[in-house]
Amino acid sequence: MANKKFHEIFEKLREDISSGRYKPGDRLPSEGELTRRFDVSRMTVIRAMQELKLHGFVSRKVGSGTFVAAKSDPGSHLFGLLIPELGQTEIFGAICQGMMEAPHAMHHSLLWGNNADAEDKERDEVAQHLCQHYITRKVSGVFFAPVEYSSTRFEANRRITDAFDKAGIPVVLLDRCVEPYPKRSRYDLVGIDNRRTAYHAAAYLIACGAKRLVCFARPNSAPTVDARAAGFREAVASNSHGAEGVVRFGDAADEQLIRSILEADRPDGFLCANDLTAGQLMHTLIAIGRRIPEDIRIVGVDDVNYARLLPVPLTTERQPCREIGRMALSAMLDRIEDPGLPPRDILLGCELVVRKSCGPAPTSKNR
Repeated sequence: MANKKFHEIFEKLREDISSGRYKPGDRLPSEGELTRRFDVSRMTVIRAMQELKLHGFVSRKVGSGTFVAAKSDPGSHLFGLLIPELGQTEIFGAICQGMMEAPHAMHHSLLWGNNADAEDKERDEVAQHLCQHYITRKVSGVFFAPVEYSSTRFEANRRITDAFDKAGIPVVLLDRCVEPYPKRSRYDLVGIDNRRTAYHAAAYLIACGAKRLVCFARPNSAPTVDARAAGFREAVASNSHGAEGVVRFGDAADEQLIRSILEADRPDGFLCANDLTAGQLMHTLIAIGRRIPEDIRIVGVDDVNYARLLPVPLTTERQPCREIGRMALSAMLDRIEDPGLPPRDILLGCELVVRKSCGPAPTSKNR
């Protein structure tokens, strides 16, 4: 909770400075005033103020208080973050942190929009509201992680990008495209190489001895999942160990569904679209009485913090989230400097983190 409050204070004051509510040289409210205003401890306020100073927004004068720093960079920009899963999906917090750590980040500001508490069916509407908010604020650009898990997700995402196009605001996509796989949009995209990542993960499952594989994902997922399914199919098709594989969609917490997949496909290995699905599936399989990895091996994608804390620590593909954030900011600045650049896919590689959910590491003979 303290960490959430710290971000709330930091972002609110940074937005007030960027919007001109507090101008260069203005004195910010005292630590005592901010403590009462946000109902937090003095240490939480001090941390937020230190972060503002670190990013060049304020300067502190002993005995006088904290003041808005003089503007030294006429090329500074205010960017919007339109990330429906911010605060819910761990990778996006790390991606945003990478943006703030990027070279020249201190010369620019980020407006955070968060609709993580909304239900899936409500996120389209909340995302549209944030879109209009950023247009009204006349931001220099928007980092957009398109909506997923909605049957109308593609239409909703296109409405958002069309609105930014009409307003002349450049968009850099994070993690996923607004078009179904394998189509690509006219916007820059920064994320991971999903097809190769899944290929590598499936190949590792096969090397560990899995013969009957299932790629499992939640319905209405982002196009990244379709790319991962394509990589999974390629790995199965090209293996020399006689392995077979199918792609299934559903709720990993649905015990009846998982029982039906076990009966129909008899899998001994699952590649899950992400760690959340992998964790839910692991709990369901254990409840059914299946042993991991003795009966079924599991691999995920993301390497979120809880992956190592699951009942059986999860083998997973680690996303380079901070690097994605840094590359996204660089791509945005390139786009602003040269709007005529062709659209680019900047795809980073993942690192396989081996834990216990796949059993012993494969021998060189099985690789």
